Amino acid sequence: MSNILIIYSSRDGQTLKICQRLQSIIERHAHQVALVPIQDADQMDLQAFDKIIIGASIHYGRHNPQILAFIERNLSILDSKPNAFFSVNVVARKPEKQTHATNPYLKKFLKRIRWKPNQLAVFAGKIDYPSYNMFDRSVIRLIMWMTKGPTDPSAVVEFTDWGQVDTFGAVIRSMDIGDQ
Repeated sequence: MSNILIIYSSRDGQTLKICQRLQSIIERHAHQVALVPIQDADQMDLQAFDKIIIGASIHYGRHNPQILAFIERNLSILDSKPNAFFSVNVVARKPEKQTHATNPYLKKFLKRIRWKPNQLAVFAGKIDYPSYNMFDRSVIRLIMWMTKGPTDPSAVVEFTDWGQVDTFGAVIRSMDIGDQ
């Protein structure tokens, strides 16, 4: 049995929902999972965990700066354990942008950090126009219009491929603690 930490940054809740799904997949196999928002991550004893997973959403083209700072502060411990990183963004709704090699946000993120995660994933997020404030709704609609996505201001569209999430959960579950 492994003790697994999933640290996440979720602005509108989809990354948290993905983390909860990962937790469910992993815990079905007698592992323990702690879900911790990035703002509480520094309070955790990282040594107490066998595996560390970090997930972060994109907001206006960037991952939460707290994620980058956390990674830099904890690089040696991250490198000493089986680990993974996943990004959640709406660009990944397009099949050609769903891998770590093709997703522009994940590629840019990986260039900015020294950490080289053992496992990587990209998941498509969600558009929820009714929940956005007027500014966010307008900007996101413009971006969606330019990229041929949904623009109906009443639309709620979940692009997440839950099969991909389940597969990543199985990968996390099976990461060997002795790999590091």
